Amino acid sequence: MMKYLSLPDAAREVRILPFYLSMEEYAARRVRMGEDIFFMWQVAPTVIFGRNQVIDDEVDVAYCREHGIEFYRRRSGGGCVYADMDNVMMSYITRDEGADVPTTFARYTGAVAEMLRGLGLDASDNSRNDVLIGDRKVSGNSFYHLSGGVSIVHGTMLIDTDMEHMLHALTPSREKLSGKGVQSVRSRITTLREHLPEMTAEAFMRYARETLCDGEVVLTEDDVKEIEVLTQRYLEPSFIAGRKHHSTVQRRGRVEGVGELVADIDVRQGRVADVTLGGDYLDMSEDASAVVTEWLRGAELTSEGLRTALAGKDVGTVIMNLKNEQFINLLTN
Repeated sequence: MMKYLSLPDAAREVRILPFYLSMEEYAARRVRMGEDIFFMWQVAPTVIFGRNQVIDDEVDVAYCREHGIEFYRRRSGGGCVYADMDNVMMSYITRDEGADVPTTFARYTGAVAEMLRGLGLDASDNSRNDVLIGDRKVSGNSFYHLSGGVSIVHGTMLIDTDMEHMLHALTPSREKLSGKGVQSVRSRITTLREHLPEMTAEAFMRYARETLCDGEVVLTEDDVKEIEVLTQRYLEPSFIAGRKHHSTVQRRGRVEGVGELVADIDVRQGRVADVTLGGDYLDMSEDASAVVTEWLRGAELTSEGLRTALAGKDVGTVIMNLKNEQFINLLTN
């Protein structure tokens, strides 16, 4: 069972999304070995995108500004998400040096699916990062790993959703705005209210806390001040903007069970000099690009050259579920 992390009464107003991401980091610094922390939160209309994504590829910034939708980058991988007060955001922090990241991630998504089954729903977690009701997604999740065995998992729970904002604010969805496209998006996601019409965000949060947690940790006002200091890093324009596409060669594709992967490769005289990775994949490393560059630097950009460079290496240790041959095929396609 987890301990529920609460803000003091004076600090419980709805805040900007980076505050809660910073709250996760603050809790991660204090969580003890073998301890699990959980909390839930809500935000005004906001788009949040993964640390490896290029904002221009994912977010319609002009639409967001026109409609008062905030947008921020997080430090975990994964894809772009639209959230508002009809979503419940959930954060899980654990310290367990003996567990690998996939095991920790699966433990959390499995607990969320089991919680939903307690409401009589046909819920399950899939092999990547979603929690499903039937075959439709109701919760998407991401994670990142810190030193000392600390892992942070966070995700959404769709109580309801503003489909119009979701389709317009997230750039990839703009191509799906025909009637058929909207229907396609709706066919892949679901909401709790669709299955439980009387379910409110408040009722869900009460149920989730009672089901998953057996105690409470209440932060102090001094804790809140420290979290507010951490929040400033997420507001830096350079962090929000992130990387841009720049390379001599670019490869991109969608890998089943992994997600979208973009590789910007600097090639000099036919050999790899640098690799910068982007996309909505889930990181198993604090810097997948640096690890992959170290492995591939000097290799010929051919199947044989990359296979030789990756001999004895496993790209699945830096990008969740990715196999060496899948990566080689992407880079040489």
